[in-house]
Amino acid sequence: MDELITHEENNATSGKSSFEIDSSEINTEHKRKKIPSVSTALLLGGVLGLVETLLLVSCAKPILDFMGVKADTGMLNPALQYLVLRSLGAPAVLLSLAMQGVFRGLKDTRTPLYATVAGDAINIVLDPIFMFVFHYGVSGAAVAHVISQYFIAAILLCRLRLQVELLPPNLKHLPIGRFLKNGSLLLARVIAATCCVTLSASMAARLGSTQMAAFQICLQIWLASSLLADGLAFAGQAILASAFARKDHSKAKATASRLLQLGLILGLLLGLLLGVGLHTGSRLFTEDQGVLHHIYVAIPFVALTQPINALAFVFDGVNYGASDFAYAAYSLILVAIVSIAFIVTLANYSGFIGIWIALSIYMCLRMFAGLWRIGTARGPWAFLRS
Repeated sequence: MDELITHEENNATSGKSSFEIDSSEINTEHKRKKIPSVSTALLLGGVLGLVETLLLVSCAKPILDFMGVKADTGMLNPALQYLVLRSLGAPAVLLSLAMQGVFRGLKDTRTPLYATVAGDAINIVLDPIFMFVFHYGVSGAAVAHVISQYFIAAILLCRLRLQVELLPPNLKHLPIGRFLKNGSLLLARVIAATCCVTLSASMAARLGSTQMAAFQICLQIWLASSLLADGLAFAGQAILASAFARKDHSKAKATASRLLQLGLILGLLLGLLLGVGLHTGSRLFTEDQGVLHHIYVAIPFVALTQPINALAFVFDGVNYGASDFAYAAYSLILVAIVSIAFIVTLANYSGFIGIWIALSIYMCLRMFAGLWRIGTARGPWAFLRS
């Protein structure tokens, strides 16, 4: 096979799903293969990255104004500098995400891991140098992050070109239409998820710089720890895709069950770790007593929602492995609509703590949406009824 094959094409092909590439495509001599879907992913990733950069640079002030960052708060200029500089890394970020998806399709999770660790290490080293040695402040943090993102993209690109022809001889052979069909669903899903988190940050910014600082610290910890469950989801996607393509329902059921078990265990461990360690560890981020006070208020939500978050992310991976893109998109759009109402209402009535209550509701709804699909044996999981 020379392509990434969609789930709908399984009957006409050898049963390869959209997340799987036959291992025979890459032999032991690393002979480069022509895989049009890889070229399409890179092309769309690069174009979308450039478009995102242009939009963020040109609309930076209106975006920050919508987020509640006002000129009289002292946050506008640093935020504007940070947003504009960070936006320059958008092409590298989207290309990296596209290439990570390709490597997962190749069942190679090591290369993205090594590249990400190397890039993050560079970011950690450059952050204090740019921020404190060169006195660039938050702009230095943005520059360090952009450099690390392009470094990650360069590593992945160099490794990928050893296995795959990156540029096709003819653009007519690229399955752009198929990508746009599935990609539009996933794009809608990403927008829905982003709206909830972005709106929460906007509501926190309206409360003041102290609440905003505490919210961002807690949010980054909350998301970073929860996204560890994505590692399980990524590993399971290729296995599930292979099982569904071959109609090996017993393997699909066993894989999904084990992923959910591991996700729950991971979530419980993360919740325990954050619940115990974040109270003391928060001083690594700030010594401001006002910010620390609000962090302490958010700790119960950050810790107790970890099992829920982990299961929600694993359910996402399970749905992707089953090529259930439509349900994944529409369900999250519905969840986002309900969650946005909670975020606005609770933030206005309960302030900082209301935002975290609303985010907890949001993740509970995401988890329930994934559970409902499998629990009711609908869509690709209809075989569970038997």
